[in-house]
Amino acid sequence: MIGSLLYLTASRPDIMFSVCLYDRFQSCPKETHLIAVKRIFRYLAYTPLLGLFYSKDSLFNLHAFFDADYGGCKIDRKSTSGICQFLGNSLVSWFSKKQNSIALSNIEAEYVVAGICCAQVLWLRQQLHDFGICIDNVCIKCDNTSAINLSKNHVQHSKTKHIEIRHHFLRDHVEKCDILLEYIETLNQVAYIFTKPLDNKRFIVLRRELGMQNPF
Repeated sequence: MIGSLLYLTASRPDIMFSVCLYDRFQSCPKETHLIAVKRIFRYLAYTPLLGLFYSKDSLFNLHAFFDADYGGCKIDRKSTSGICQFLGNSLVSWFSKKQNSIALSNIEAEYVVAGICCAQVLWLRQQLHDFGICIDNVCIKCDNTSAINLSKNHVQHSKTKHIEIRHHFLRDHVEKCDILLEYIETLNQVAYIFTKPLDNKRFIVLRRELGMQNPF
């Protein structure tokens, strides 16, 4: 059941967080997990025609959103990373994944996913360049001002030594201004849907922001 749902997440980003959450318990599943997975299937049965909509008039400006749920996993207290990239209004890449290490602060959780998002954006930009589409500046939107300040202020590095050095490559691209970190209100953070369980109203709003529509 989980394998089928994981295959479906390639076209249904609205179930990405839930499927990846229960995917962690495949080695030791319980009845509560089975009940939750069946609930995902009921949701899919209720929305069979829902899918991503790609407009031919969409612009080719690349921008991204990222978010992290600090200590969201109740078992090992690891944080969950959520990232989505858009070409204009079209969603082209997304994922939800538990971080490999335990973040010791909210800023660390956000900064780690910022580095992952930056790496994916650079890869997408190179792919577009191979197709003859050149994009100089890419805007990455974040709802954490501390993570933005950390990417710009090298003086703070002495206070953030617990963050892995491999994530600090983000600073190089911020300095060159080819990656722009921009603050966005939490209510407008589209990647929120990939990191946290949401109430029905908020879920429907963010699902619509992803570009998911019923064609009929």
